[in-house]
Amino acid sequence: MAIKCAQIDKVKIGAGQPLAIIAGPCVIESRDHTLKMADAIAPICRRLDVPLVFKASFDKANRTSANAYRGPGLEKAIDIFAAIGREMGLPVTTDIHLPDQVAPLAPVIDCMQIPAFLCRQTDLLVAAANTGRCVNVKKGQFMAPEQMGPAIKKIQATGNDNALLTERGTFFGYGRLVNDMTAIPLLKQIAPTVFDATHSCQHPGAGGDKTGGNRQFIKTLALSAIAAGADALFLEVHDDPDSAMSDAATQLPLDLFESLLQDCCRLREALP
Repeated sequence: MAIKCAQIDKVKIGAGQPLAIIAGPCVIESRDHTLKMADAIAPICRRLDVPLVFKASFDKANRTSANAYRGPGLEKAIDIFAAIGREMGLPVTTDIHLPDQVAPLAPVIDCMQIPAFLCRQTDLLVAAANTGRCVNVKKGQFMAPEQMGPAIKKIQATGNDNALLTERGTFFGYGRLVNDMTAIPLLKQIAPTVFDATHSCQHPGAGGDKTGGNRQFIKTLALSAIAAGADALFLEVHDDPDSAMSDAATQLPLDLFESLLQDCCRLREALP
């Protein structure tokens, strides 16, 4: 049975709910930087009355280069995530890659995110679902929208009906992603749907030893996804994206975050 509405702590996403935002830096670069970003993003969302879920990765397990920065690791990240929830009162999400990462994170994470490349991994989906937390499954770049139904059914088989799907582009040839906005209404037939407007701008492997991309298209894609009916937006945001330690080419500059959010909210309000 299709899921109509998901909930991350107090944030509801889906039918009859306002546009929600999942936002934060790509990866935890340091405790201070992560808390700084949360402290910058949260007031903007409060001013615009947009529900916020903060995100950051503790381990980027699929970096292009083995020498690339991956994150601080699980142990240090748990304390940082706890601080964001405790000190700022924000719901938090992060991506998991292995089933044994789930139990340590469950006390401090409100939504378990399944990376696109792992969207079919049964043990990972079941472990995440068994926490009772919301599970956000990113559609694999190699998957058609209607093929994501079985992933959600694996979650529901545990008795957990709290799940999201995220669209983040589809492989086209080598080194490019394309976005078919018809995927959004198709995914919404399965579960509430998030659009990842920053990863969708990637050119995987285009930088040789790193992923390239073009952040100038974030706004175009975000507005297109809102028009297509997306229930929430996923945005990686950084105060100095050119020096970011991961996904430098596709993170949204912090100083553009509020104006983009304003435009997205206006469009959402204008839709029938």
